[in-house]
Amino acid sequence: MNQAELIETVATNAGIKKADAAKVVQAVFEGISGALGRGEDVRLAGFGIFEVAERAAREGRNPRTGEVVAIAASKAPKFKPAKQLRDSVNG
Repeated sequence: MNQAELIETVATNAGIKKADAAKVVQAVFEGISGALGRGEDVRLAGFGIFEVAERAAREGRNPRTGEVVAIAASKAPKFKPAKQLRDSVNG
């Protein structure tokens, strides 16, 4: 499912226009992104938890030359599905 299909599904299930559903979907994505950008977790009951994972600095290798390369510390979004979501995926 892509974003357009998600908007269509939201519009159909909520009985609203596609333009309104697009605004809702975009607002949800912006809300999640904004919270993660501030280092906050987003907990959605029955769906899962979006959180920020800290990645430590480390050394890597250039696969072409074998040269050691320093990889800086970074943050990355992480998602932990709720039990209900895992159960629905597994049937």
